[in-house]
Amino acid sequence: MRSLIRWVVVTVVLLHGLLHLLGVAKAFGWADVTQLTEPIGTFQGAAWLLAAVLLIVTGLLLAARGRWWWIVGAVAVLVSQAAILTSWSDAKAGTLANVVLLVAVGYGFLSQGPSSFRAEYRRRVTAALAEPVAAAVVTETDLAHLPTPVAAYVRQAGTVGRPRVTNFHARIHGRIRGGPNKPWMTFTGEQVNTYGRRPSRLFFIDATMFGLPVDVLHVYVGRSATMRVKVCSLIPMVNAAGPDLDRAETVTMFNDLCVLAPAALVDAPVDWDLIDDRHVRGTYTNGAHTVTAELTFNEGHELIGFVSDDRWGASTNGKPVVPQRWSTPIGDYRTLDSRRIGATGEGRWRTADEDYAYLEFRVDDIVYNVGSAEPGGVREEAAFKTVG
Repeated sequence: MRSLIRWVVVTVVLLHGLLHLLGVAKAFGWADVTQLTEPIGTFQGAAWLLAAVLLIVTGLLLAARGRWWWIVGAVAVLVSQAAILTSWSDAKAGTLANVVLLVAVGYGFLSQGPSSFRAEYRRRVTAALAEPVAAAVVTETDLAHLPTPVAAYVRQAGTVGRPRVTNFHARIHGRIRGGPNKPWMTFTGEQVNTYGRRPSRLFFIDATMFGLPVDVLHVYVGRSATMRVKVCSLIPMVNAAGPDLDRAETVTMFNDLCVLAPAALVDAPVDWDLIDDRHVRGTYTNGAHTVTAELTFNEGHELIGFVSDDRWGASTNGKPVVPQRWSTPIGDYRTLDSRRIGATGEGRWRTADEDYAYLEFRVDDIVYNVGSAEPGGVREEAAFKTVG
């Protein structure tokens, strides 16, 4: 539905721009335009030409998902309507197209402008990636302190002989729901995690619910976390913060570390307990927050399960929180940016009464050590390239 609406707006704007060329043709005598009965002078013709160019550029930028299309669109609306007013009796119907564009421009400002979640995500990513990236190479000696299953997992990820991982940028898509009987929402996501002196997890989600856009921004910097949700980039749905969320996001940070950045486990603040040759228990500490999870590996030394009892989910009435087991089954191992990781997985909740998946995801792309000179590393701007 969202894609259909976008293409309808693109079509309206492009046709609107082409129709402005009729005024240009009449003003400069290029053709006998009988549809326009009022005279159009040279100055007016220039305005019609400028409006046509701006509208066509707006349509093309919107079709290409250009980040700043709405700024060009705002100027296009003003110039177009000014031109229409000079030939009101002939061109007043064009005002309807300008109204459509104005509504689209308003949404563009809300969803991509300086006060949007997207813009905040970019600003926070810039700040997080400002910390220098160390490029020390991982050696077998660096794996010696890890339990055998963890060391084997880190090794199979292609870590030895490559630089340590201090951050990553990932693109993810999937679907998510608020409960076992809630409808699924499709989403695409951008995520940047850093593992320096001040660990951070920044995750922007662009979801769709009942055909409407939903923006979600997770921010976990240092020791505190927030989660905010808006419908149509305007109507707040969730504004969560506090100790329970801090703890939950610490578990998620640990999960990301194990699933998406196994190389970073070499230096991670984790205390390990070996259970058997396929299971270990890890206790991860970030500041005042300490959480525990059990990791399960298969015969190929791949991580296939992560289970923690340190995340609490909302109760059915949405008020208090209740203990729930949280797990992420992982699979479909593949090589992304020269590292081998599980590309698909689920997020699952389990209580005494039910066990269900609330999240299904696929990692489309991941880049490690953003901003480094490591082969495959990219400049900081690349972390923003698909958020727009």
